[in-house]
Amino acid sequence: MRLTDFDYELPPELIAQQPLPERGASRMLVVDRTKQTWTDSEFVSLPKYLKANDALVLNNTRVFPARLEGERAATGGAVELLLVREVEPNVWEALARPARRLRQGTRIVFRGSELQAEVVESMSKGMRRIKFESSDKLDRVFDAVGEIPLPPYIKRETGRGGNDRDRYQTFYASQRGAIAAPTAGLHFTAEVLGEIKAAGTRVVEITLHVGYGTFEPVRVDELEYHRVAPEWLSISEAAAAAINETRSLGGGIVSVGTTTARALESSAAPDGQVAARAGFADLTIVPGYGFRVVDALLTNFHLPQSSLLILVSAFAGRGLILNAYRHAVAAGYRFYSYGDCMLVL
Repeated sequence: MRLTDFDYELPPELIAQQPLPERGASRMLVVDRTKQTWTDSEFVSLPKYLKANDALVLNNTRVFPARLEGERAATGGAVELLLVREVEPNVWEALARPARRLRQGTRIVFRGSELQAEVVESMSKGMRRIKFESSDKLDRVFDAVGEIPLPPYIKRETGRGGNDRDRYQTFYASQRGAIAAPTAGLHFTAEVLGEIKAAGTRVVEITLHVGYGTFEPVRVDELEYHRVAPEWLSISEAAAAAINETRSLGGGIVSVGTTTARALESSAAPDGQVAARAGFADLTIVPGYGFRVVDALLTNFHLPQSSLLILVSAFAGRGLILNAYRHAVAAGYRFYSYGDCMLVL
């Protein structure tokens, strides 16, 4: 298949620029793979689509303020860094702008803070390896000077105030390390999750730190050559046991988000048994992939020609998903990170 097979028309006004006042107020399009149909619903109705012997699997990663604004010490020229991952103590790989001016040896300072940095290696695609210098623990410094890195299609000022630090975060986020939110989880409230648990559905938490690979543009037209960058995952012994027991008893595995699906499928044996592990998810899912673990998928609406739309299409079929997307556009659903959601059964 070709990348251009995963395109659709989206009016700009349907790209959600703000979260809804209430987390659970989102609409939900329910897509039935067997019947090849879809139904308009709402997120608060999610519990009725789950069975008592199912397992709902959440990604509990926590977004940290990974966007830093600084300036070149020599010239005062503006610098923007998006921290991607720590490769050794105090050394991070980061997307840098303007990358062409950030050569090895360039010093960076951050206004209003003692934090300083130096470019220690130039890499491809605008990536730089940056060594930070601070007398305080870097996590605390990043929290003080950094910003939550909202996606570029959110066309507004974010700053360090506002409610993005709360709302671009699942309410159950606990494991710091993501540079983007697992957005399917943004709809959940304690009340909805409590209702799901009370009905007997297991709730299982795993971790996948959403990284640049999740939203990096697909740079090839032939999908057989497409590769999503690895992302760190952790599945505990207890989580793996709960998932495997659910499957052995005939229950379904409901993945909350494409990141959760990637983590589960990256950790599955050919028979669908999920292994406890900590390491990198390096699986790229495209149409033709046979899902081993995931039986249902809750997900937001994704960008055209994106790796996430490709993954959802691999799960449900390209034709069904693109037709459902066209319906969502016609029905005025809100798209992308702060938008509405889709439940694929």
